[in-house]
Amino acid sequence: MNSWEYYDDLKRLARQVRAENGLKSPRVTLREMRRIYFRHDIELDVWPYKFKSVRGAFISDDLGATVMVAANLPEDPMIFTLAHELKHFYRDRHLRISYCDQSNMDRTLEIGAEVFAAELIFPDADFAAHLKQMKIGKNACSPKNLVQLKHSTRTTLSYAGLAIKAERLHFAPPGSLTKVKTWRSLERELRLKT
Repeated sequence: MNSWEYYDDLKRLARQVRAENGLKSPRVTLREMRRIYFRHDIELDVWPYKFKSVRGAFISDDLGATVMVAANLPEDPMIFTLAHELKHFYRDRHLRISYCDQSNMDRTLEIGAEVFAAELIFPDADFAAHLKQMKIGKNACSPKNLVQLKHSTRTTLSYAGLAIKAERLHFAPPGSLTKVKTWRSLERELRLKT
């Protein structure tokens, strides 16, 4: 299986997990993620310690599955990290341990977990349908459009995740959204106008 087939398979798995757990919107909550973890008997260990770059880790041993996640993560990155580690539960238990940090993000295994998490939270088809509803065509999505999308859908996919998705699905030119660093100021600007 090549990497694209692997990623497509993970997207199918994410949609299956959404269906099995009644996730119907792009707003996946901590409560819903905890319910999925409980259903699979995955122990969740929220670490109060500060890590330089580690967001989460998955451990599978004779006692079962455990996910450790950094306590200092804001809500959206926390949900994304829990979804990322869930992929390791479904597909990578044989590895016994996997951790998510900036040093290993180019590995196919970790990219796959990112793909799974993004699809679990906001499936590509739903994302595209929302942008088409907003009358956003090919290469026409702006940062303000993504702020409006996040605001209207209340998605828990981060701006970084939305930007990657918009570029990958050709709603924005490569690099036009993923380099934006002003999401919060754009959010404030949108609030002032509404």
